[in-house]
Amino acid sequence: MAALGTPPVVGIIGGSGIYELDGLEGAEWVPVASPFGAASDEVLVGYLDALKMVFLPRHGRGHRIPPSDLNNRANIDVMKRMGVTEVISLSACGSLREDLDPGTFVIVDQFIDRTFARVKSFFGSGLAWRLRMVTSRSISAPLVRTESRSSATRLRIPVTRSRAGPGR
Repeated sequence: MAALGTPPVVGIIGGSGIYELDGLEGAEWVPVASPFGAASDEVLVGYLDALKMVFLPRHGRGHRIPPSDLNNRANIDVMKRMGVTEVISLSACGSLREDLDPGTFVIVDQFIDRTFARVKSFFGSGLAWRLRMVTSRSISAPLVRTESRSSATRLRIPVTRSRAGPGR
């Protein structure tokens, strides 16, 4: 989160089919190095209504990287290095619920990552920082959920919230 009184820097991680972010003023692709290795691509930096935005195509431009080969640690690290304070990750997927028509925007507050064969932690051999445990029933910030719902409604995009786990 951005410090009180400091404008946020919004990072967008695009999923399948989202390889750039239209409408950014002064948009420029920027290479960013990470000690975790190569990120999926360079980041696209620009402004939307004076708000700094940083965009990273999760699978690289042209969808070069399959899910199991994504270097999520490097992807998140380059966002942090670019000053990102809020991350919105977009993903295209199907649903087993008949009441969710194709094109419905779903705001999730929990998910299960079933991807395998990749490192799942920032911490390991040679990297042991002091940790502050954060427990939460939700992986998404209330403000992001509220603004996402409001924007989808304003744009007449069907929207729903998906709840998982306790208190469902």
